[in-house]
Amino acid sequence: MSRIRILFLLAGILSLNLCSGCADRMGQMNKEVMRLYQAGDYKRATVIAEKALKVAEESVGPDHPDVAISLNNLAELYRDQGEYAKAEPLYKRSLAIREKALGSDHPDVATSLNNLASLYRAQGEYAKAEPLYKRSLAIREKALGPDHQDVAISLNNLAGLYQAQGEYAKAEPLYKRSLAISEKALGPDHPDVATTLNNLASLYRAQGEYAKAEPLCKRSLAIREKALGPDHPSVATTLNNLALLYQAQGEYAKAEPLYKRSLAIFEKALGPDHPDVAASLENLASLYRATNRPELAKPLEARAAKIRAIKR
Repeated sequence: MSRIRILFLLAGILSLNLCSGCADRMGQMNKEVMRLYQAGDYKRATVIAEKALKVAEESVGPDHPDVAISLNNLAELYRDQGEYAKAEPLYKRSLAIREKALGSDHPDVATSLNNLASLYRAQGEYAKAEPLYKRSLAIREKALGPDHQDVAISLNNLAGLYQAQGEYAKAEPLYKRSLAISEKALGPDHPDVATTLNNLASLYRAQGEYAKAEPLCKRSLAIREKALGPDHPSVATTLNNLALLYQAQGEYAKAEPLYKRSLAIFEKALGPDHPDVAASLENLASLYRATNRPELAKPLEARAAKIRAIKR
């Protein structure tokens, strides 16, 4: 089965504001985590993020909002690597700290709600994700105004949830509103703009509107390659989605090199057992079957099945 990855805009790796005594050490660690995360080197970033959490807990105590940031960062890295069971308790603890310290309607609470919802969505737990996304959106619109970039993030993510459930009519206006806010707030060449372009393109592809999808997908790819570098996982996602678009139209010669490049990037950045690697293997295998090459498809399908069987 061909798979499109809907990209979710999370809080990402956040900055810390710690006591002066540990500020230099934590600042250096946090900058390195951010650098590695943005480069797509999640494994090395995780090692440093785990250390940063320990330093934060020792410096300001286990219930401080700065610890919530470290928890979010580590959870985000686990989630991106498909380690959902490790991520969930960290997101929940981060949310609990923020609600207690900052109040239930604080924008940082909205961030934790958004990220926990995205974790549930990644696991197909849509009923758990939807109320969290809606609460996050409501907090942000009230606290930040309707045209804030964080509102765009919530709109994009709620749209992606609807798309994943086939509710395309609900998803499209949310994607369009998200895109308009992001382009105005960040400029036309920002990676967050690329994310919503990718997602809107995937929505059009799912409905067979290929002429609408292709220019959006190509623009998303160009932005990401320029902003993030050619070997970033987000580039791999857009390559995969552009390949799916070509395959859907029978343009197999255009699709195959894109699938192969996407797979290579995912394997290098995320490791051989990540769910996105499985999706890439399945997509390339589907192309081989569509072009009467079952002998090439079978080993890819078998490997993908093994990855899918891993308990996360």
